Amino acid sequence: MYVVAGAAEPARPARPRGARRAVQARRVRLLRERAGADEEGGQGVRRAVRLRWRRRPLAEGARAAAGAAQDSAAGSAAREQAPSYSGTNTHEAGVDEPDLVKTDGRRIVTFQQGVVRVVDAASRRVTGELDLATSQDDPVRWGDGTLLLHGDRALLLIRGGWPAAARDIARPSGASSARLMLLDIAGAPKKISEYQVDGGLVDARQVGGTARVVVRSSPRLEFPWREHGTDAQRTAANRRIIDKATAEDWFPAYTVTTGGTTTKGLVGCERYSRPATYSGTSMVTVLSFDLGADGLGDGDPVGVVADGDTVYSNGASLYVANDQRWRVMGWLQRSNGEPKPEDEITEIYRFDISRSGRPAYVGAGSVRGWLINQYAMSEWDGHLRVATTSGRTWGEDPKSSSTVYVLRLAGETMPEAGKITGLGKGERIYAVRFAGTTGYVVTFRQTDPLYTVDLSSPAKPRVAGELKITGYSAYLHPAEPGRVIGVGQEASEQGRVQGTQVSLFDVSNLDSPARLAQHHVKSSHSEAEYDPHAFLYWPQDRLLVMPLSVWERDRGGNGALVLRIGDSAISEVGTISHKSRDPGLGLIRRSLVIGDDLWTLSESGLMATNMSTLDTRAWLTWS
Repeated sequence: MYVVAGAAEPARPARPRGARRAVQARRVRLLRERAGADEEGGQGVRRAVRLRWRRRPLAEGARAAAGAAQDSAAGSAAREQAPSYSGTNTHEAGVDEPDLVKTDGRRIVTFQQGVVRVVDAASRRVTGELDLATSQDDPVRWGDGTLLLHGDRALLLIRGGWPAAARDIARPSGASSARLMLLDIAGAPKKISEYQVDGGLVDARQVGGTARVVVRSSPRLEFPWREHGTDAQRTAANRRIIDKATAEDWFPAYTVTTGGTTTKGLVGCERYSRPATYSGTSMVTVLSFDLGADGLGDGDPVGVVADGDTVYSNGASLYVANDQRWRVMGWLQRSNGEPKPEDEITEIYRFDISRSGRPAYVGAGSVRGWLINQYAMSEWDGHLRVATTSGRTWGEDPKSSSTVYVLRLAGETMPEAGKITGLGKGERIYAVRFAGTTGYVVTFRQTDPLYTVDLSSPAKPRVAGELKITGYSAYLHPAEPGRVIGVGQEASEQGRVQGTQVSLFDVSNLDSPARLAQHHVKSSHSEAEYDPHAFLYWPQDRLLVMPLSVWERDRGGNGALVLRIGDSAISEVGTISHKSRDPGLGLIRRSLVIGDDLWTLSESGLMATNMSTLDTRAWLTWS
């Protein structure tokens, strides 16, 4: 089911702040209440405090961000002379997101397997290379690393464990850190500063030269494995550990190394706010870094005592959303049970990042249901639009449905201005996209109706039209006015997926949506179906490029599919492939445009092809 929603008018959060004693006392009380030992000897507490990992139209708030980016670009004469080029495919214009590759039109910068490479786009040659891994076991080599780019600076963001140099900071076994490295790429790339902080990297956003990095950390408490003793004895032992904990055990520690000098610190209690609703034992911290500075500094942290795993920003606001599905989903699916209403709440925390420097925590709001990803949120004209699915989506007789909420940004709260309920009964959301005053929501189980919903009146939303099609879109991309491109899977009438499809929808008339064209590749899938950064649409030539993997025995392989999007048709231009001794390394992950060159990136290397003919112009191999 596709839902196309004309925008309602959205909403604003809350701002409760806690002093050191109040925050710590409340967290101790909550952990004590959850410190009941089980047969595994305190494992219930272990689960409570463990670190969790979970893997564009211009909104008003983003206009200032886009202006800041343009001002920054105007300051560089070299950049002004750069040819036209594509950047990372992002949720909002003017708000950059970390990715595997970045370009400023003159250079291409990649970060793969711990190695940073700088390529001159004009000569199509590697001009600099820096291996940041100290050994084959270094998390920098095998961790999940991305980068942001600003002028002659690159910021690397790395998920992984603490390296040996940082192990002098006491932390429990299994704890990890977010690692940031600031590089100077004016000449040969070199590291000028490094920042490490307790916790896991959630995500980051960049506006102009300022990067906002979101980290989630857990208390550094060790609960011993106890094979003997009664439940009451194990519970008492766990509570004693909590009672003896100090601020150093609760708040994230960090180290900063710049110019050979290392400083250490602990984020203070006064930097955190406490929402009225408890959502977990973690802390979400937003760090701010000026990418033009000589070092990374302490990040000027500000945060909230809560869990968080989904980040959205329009340039003026930054939102972190959290839900509790991780706690209940496993046993619910095994038992075919129904989620409780209190377990289906998504908490949303809002930060004001409209100015450089430290953000301001504004407050919190909540909606019923679970988000699919950041595209389920969008701020526009003083409101936040949120799309969720609630109810049981699994089993033979699912009881789910989806809702689009419109929340008004009203000081410290986000009251509901309007909502549309009952979308896609028995289905779940597969994709969401809001574009100005219109929104698109895709739900699916077997066949896939396309609903158009007019939300122009926040209090009186209406379903405008319906289109039934097979398959679904997992990513939606607004193209020319009245056109939306969908990337997902074709499916049979029974809902069995049959391979990647690209659809062109006409949504110019909300009362009568239509699919104008479809391109289907049997027995295939694309990374763009779950990671929009893998999707490239170059409107100047109406060219669409995305990774494609085909698993049929006689025609399997990896490459990049190149399509041309017409007014009412989709035509295949061709495919691009990278040769490699290891087929896995030849998997194309990203593509970008510089001038009339189409560049594609895999673990094997970087290839430049003629955008019209797809003839190879350069092949820079590193594996």
